[in-house]
Amino acid sequence: MKLATLKTAHRDGQLIVVSQDLTLAVKVPDIAMNFQQALDNWDKCERPLKTIYLELNEGKIKENFPFDAQKVHSPLPRAYQWADASAYVNHVQLVRKSRGVEMPASFWTDPLMYQGGSDSFLEPCAEIALADPAWGIDFEAEVAVITKDVPMGVSPEEAGAYIVCLMLVNDISLRNLAKAELEKGFGFFNCKPSSSFSPVAVTLDELKEAWDGQKVQLPLVSHYNGKLFGQPNAGIDMTFGFPKLISHAAKTRPLSAGTIIGSGTVSNEDRTKGSSCIVEKRMLEIIEQGKPTTEFMNFGDTIRIEMFDKQGFSIFGAINQKVTKYERK
Repeated sequence: MKLATLKTAHRDGQLIVVSQDLTLAVKVPDIAMNFQQALDNWDKCERPLKTIYLELNEGKIKENFPFDAQKVHSPLPRAYQWADASAYVNHVQLVRKSRGVEMPASFWTDPLMYQGGSDSFLEPCAEIALADPAWGIDFEAEVAVITKDVPMGVSPEEAGAYIVCLMLVNDISLRNLAKAELEKGFGFFNCKPSSSFSPVAVTLDELKEAWDGQKVQLPLVSHYNGKLFGQPNAGIDMTFGFPKLISHAAKTRPLSAGTIIGSGTVSNEDRTKGSSCIVEKRMLEIIEQGKPTTEFMNFGDTIRIEMFDKQGFSIFGAINQKVTKYERK
C-alpha cells in the first residue's frame, strides 16, 4: 500500500492512504490520525489500512479526493530517529581516491552510519531555503526504510521483518562546511540541513520482484535543472542491504517505531549511469581532468528525484525542489 501525510494545522499532519497510481487519497482517522500513530500500533493498523487501500484502488470508496504532492509533508514530517548510512562503498572509495586518501579495509565489512537531524524534515516539493551558496549545496538521492519497533541486538537475518515501508530521500548536504566539521572528529551537524522524503511511503509488496529482501533493484532517477543527471540502480553495488544496516543501528540500543534508515547516496561502479549527487561527479572530474568543472547548487537550481517501476509508473511520487535564499521571518 501507499501512505502519505496531508498537511494540516498540526505539525504531524494527517495520515492518508493513496491509490496505487497516485491519483486519489482517503483520510483514515478511525485507524490512525497520523503516520507515527499507525507505526506505533502497526500490528493493529496494517490490516485495516490495507483493506482501505484495496477498496480505494477498486473504486469502492466514494469519500476520496485527488492526491496532490504539493499538499503533503514528507511521510513523517518529523521522526524519533533518522540514521543515514553510506552503503555504496564504491562511492566512498571514489571520494577518498580523489583526495589521495586510502580507504580502510573495514569500510567493506562494517557499515558507515551517522545520526541526522529528524525534528524538521522538508516537504517533498518544498523549497530548499539556505543562506549562502558558498556552503556548497548538494543533493543526495537515496532510498530509505521506516521500521517498527526493533529490539536491540537484532541479527541481519531477523532485521528485515521489522521494515514497514520504503521511501526516497534527498539528503541535502553542504559540502564546503563538511571538511571543517569532520576535522573536529565529532561528526556532521551544520553541513546536514533538513532532509526531504518522497510524497508517499510504500510497503514492500508494492515493489514486487524489485524488492529482493535486502535492496531495491530499480534505477533511482535524478534530474538536475531539468536534465538527466543520473539513474544508477539502487540494488547494484549496494555493499550492505537494509537488514544489515538495521542490525548495525540496533547493535547497542533498540530502535523505536518510526526510525528511518537511509542507504546513503546511490552509486554504481558503472559510471555511464551518472551520479546521485554533485560531489561524486566532481570527484570523477578531478580524477579524469585534474579539477572539477560542475558547480554546486545555486539559488534557482532545481532537483527532481523519482523511481519508476518496470512499466514506467512513478512508485513514490517525485521529490521536486528548488534552492532559494533563506530569509528569516
